[in-house]
Parts: sequence; structure tokens; C-alpha cells
Amino acid sequence: MAPPLFVDIRRGDHVESRHEVDAVVVDHQGSIVGSWGEADRPVMPRSSAKPLQAVPLVDTGAAVAFGVDDADLALACASHNGEQGHVDRVLVWLDRLALGAGDLECGPQYPVHESAFVDLVASGGVAGPEHNNCSGKHTGFLAVCRHLDLPTAGYIKPDHPLQRKHVTPTMEELCRFDARAQNPSIDGCGIPVWQIPLADLARGWSRLADTAVGSTLLDAMIAEPWFVAGSDRSSTRFMTDALEPVAAKAGAEGVYCAVLVDNRTAIALKVRDGAARAADAAMEYLLAGLGAVAAVDHPLHNRAGTLVGSIEVTA
Repeated sequence: MAPPLFVDIRRGDHVESRHEVDAVVVDHQGSIVGSWGEADRPVMPRSSAKPLQAVPLVDTGAAVAFGVDDADLALACASHNGEQGHVDRVLVWLDRLALGAGDLECGPQYPVHESAFVDLVASGGVAGPEHNNCSGKHTGFLAVCRHLDLPTAGYIKPDHPLQRKHVTPTMEELCRFDARAQNPSIDGCGIPVWQIPLADLARGWSRLADTAVGSTLLDAMIAEPWFVAGSDRSSTRFMTDALEPVAAKAGAEGVYCAVLVDNRTAIALKVRDGAARAADAAMEYLLAGLGAVAAVDHPLHNRAGTLVGSIEVTA
């Protein structure tokens, strides 16, 4: 087994913390062209699976039926900050479905972005499901239910026809795993989450880029990166500043996936201790190694603005 990537948090001359990262890069044929740590480690993709889970939105015709544009498609693939533009677009989309925030089963969450959180609280508002970082994905799920005349209640359950007939089979087809061999866990927003070997997760992203439906979703993410995450987020930055078309999506517990859409080279990684800061740094390191983004330094400053250290990735 190859050694993992190391993400070191340096303070002065000392390594204060070290994160270990399992990572794999596959080419357009699914062959592993680079790996660190356990390439076949089973992982729960968490939100890195959202573009895969959004395939039925396009494939069933629901996107066309409800006038979904690139920003909506990006939101369906998003873990957004809960900034006002994210929330407003979710509510407008729900209105087109003749539904409301109360139909979202993702649960309430205060905005992730600090200024959006402060604005909401200062205005006397409280968190609702529309502020949940997964509300775009759930609105996409509800659009499929409306289009196929499926019940909207319980759409997050593994045995609901949306999940059983559409979302889970899509994940199985792209990532080539057998969901029948598992009992699903529950993701942060309530939907089923399955264990998938890391290399097969990367292959799923590569296969997504090789389909017309997948290209529609990935192109929308690249066209509207702010709706995929928001201000001050690495996913948005990678897609905005890429040197060639890249779609990237982070997930909880240190999972991160990306694909270079022109040649279908795909990356999947998992930080062993789940640290998001290490996932961001490791993904940037791998994208830079592929020439997809420019390599940059990551200095650390304290509250007074004094340079105190750095974040460094080593193979």
C-alpha cells in the first residue's frame, strides 16, 4: 500500500497537526494513474455524490418540464452557504413546483457563511430548511417527484420510489457497486448514503463526464460555481480559477471529488480524520499536479494578521 498524502499544519518551524489523506486519480478508462494510501478504501461519499444524485433530475425530463436553468442545476449539485441568493432561488424553484419550504425534508440549518448567518439573526429570522446547505438537492428531488407523479412525502427514505428506482440505481450504475449488499446509513440531510470504494467513486465521476446528462450537470456547475457552494468556498474557487474546465464538489468528513471534464480524469479523496481544511488543501494539490489549477501558497495568520505558519501538502 502506498503512503497517504500528508497535510501538515505548520506553526513557525513546527508541525502542529498532521492529516493523512487517501486519494486516487483515474483516467478516462477508469485506470488508476495515481494513488496515495488506500485507493480501495470504502468511503461514504456524502455531498461529493450530489452531481451523481442529480442525474434523474435531467434524465427523467423533470428539468425541462419545470424550466430548470444552469443555476438551478448547480444548486441541485450544491452544498451552498445559505446566502440570500441561494435561499431566494430555492424558494422560487419550489414555488414553480407548487411546493414550499415545508416540503423540504432536509431539516433546518443556519447559513454556513458568517455574514449570511449574521444577517438572518439580525433581522430576527430563524433557520429553516431552505437555509440548509442541501436544500437545492432536495428541491431537485422534489422536482422529479412532481414530474413523475410520485408522492413528495418521505422522498428521502430508501424505499421511496425516488430513491429506490432512480437515485440509488444511478449511483450503482456510475460507481459499479451493489446496494443490495448493504444497509444504507443516513446522510446529514436524511437521504441514504452508501459505502463505495474510493477508486470506484472516482470512476463514477469520470463516467458522469462521459454522458450527455452528466455533461449537462457538470457544465452547469462550471457555468454557475457560486451556486455550487458560495462565497469563500474552495469548490467555487477551483471552478472559477481553473486553467481548464473542472467540476469539483466537497463532501462532509473530508471527502472531495473532481473531474477534468475535457479528458475525464477524475479525483476522489478522503481525509482519514475528516478534516475539511485538509480536504481543501489535498484537492488543490492534486488539481495543481494535473495542471488544472495554479499552485498557490497557504500562509496562516493570526487574528492580528501576523504570519504564523502555513498549510503544506506532501506526498
